[in-house]
Amino acid sequence: MKTKLIIPAACILGLALAVAWMTNIFNERISPGTVASAAQPVGDPMPVVAREITIVEPVPGTIVAKQATDISSRILARVEKILVRAGDTVKQGDLLIQLEQTDLLSRQAQATELVSGTRARLKEADLQNKRIKELFAQGMVARAELDQTQAATDSLQAELSQAQQLLNEKQTTLLYSTITAPISGRIVDRYAEPGDTATPGRTLLSLYNPQSLRIEAHVREQLALSLNIGDAVSIEVPSLNRKLQGTIDELVPAANAGARSFQIHVLMDYSVDLLPGMFARLLFDRRNEERILVPIDRIATVGQLDIVWVLLEGGSQKRLVTTGKKYNDLVEVLSGLNEGDRILPIQP
Repeated sequence: MKTKLIIPAACILGLALAVAWMTNIFNERISPGTVASAAQPVGDPMPVVAREITIVEPVPGTIVAKQATDISSRILARVEKILVRAGDTVKQGDLLIQLEQTDLLSRQAQATELVSGTRARLKEADLQNKRIKELFAQGMVARAELDQTQAATDSLQAELSQAQQLLNEKQTTLLYSTITAPISGRIVDRYAEPGDTATPGRTLLSLYNPQSLRIEAHVREQLALSLNIGDAVSIEVPSLNRKLQGTIDELVPAANAGARSFQIHVLMDYSVDLLPGMFARLLFDRRNEERILVPIDRIATVGQLDIVWVLLEGGSQKRLVTTGKKYNDLVEVLSGLNEGDRILPIQP
């Protein structure tokens, strides 16, 4: 019985000793902290000082066209031909779309014939009215007959005016079958092909003026209230690695209640490679602040950690730092260094 108990107890004791050894219970522990290196530091130390820098507030925005239009038909007709495609450049008045005109020409011809027929009948009525007036002056016809011929002439005059208005309507409708560019610009996209039926309100082409590009952005309330129309703004276009200059063109005088922000419009210099929908960043210089900046070449990167060597009495200390934005050959240190520390070049 005792032998049966000794074996399991020995196994449990051995397992406990193994766990204790793996957790370094039998080794001497060192309390957390920094340990100064006894090795002689290499290189001249540089004192850490706070420098005054201008804080730039970036605001994301989108490039849009101030002059942009969706082109559609004002009549129901079949598309006969489209003369442009996406990316084409057009001038104001250029022919873009030709709609079928067969029915429209027929209706215009009918209206023209109606005008001609009514005009002929009116001419005859005028002659008859003149004759009746002459006979009435001679006392050969009654007043009623003169009134009757005059009424017939006035009625035909009204019919001619109505027919002329109908002809004008048909001519105007015929003009709608020829769609021209309302502004000079560039075709964004086309949404129809020859043979399709154009209906009123259906977009056939999209057009924008590349000379009217601007940036729309939403800025926080406090920043928006400090801005004025005409203020200069620095612009970055990351996809093109470009920096531009712009001016504030519009300040929408109403805030977005959900986002607590105001929309602003910024005009910028024209560039052929800028397109609507591209991302842009507005840079606002807001204030000057003191920040700790150190040379980039005095910070070593090990994996995802940034390390500096700080000079201490009798040696140096390896210290982890958190870095921020770069300024040319300097980098901002957010934590890990204090003003007055002396940092060494990267130690071997």
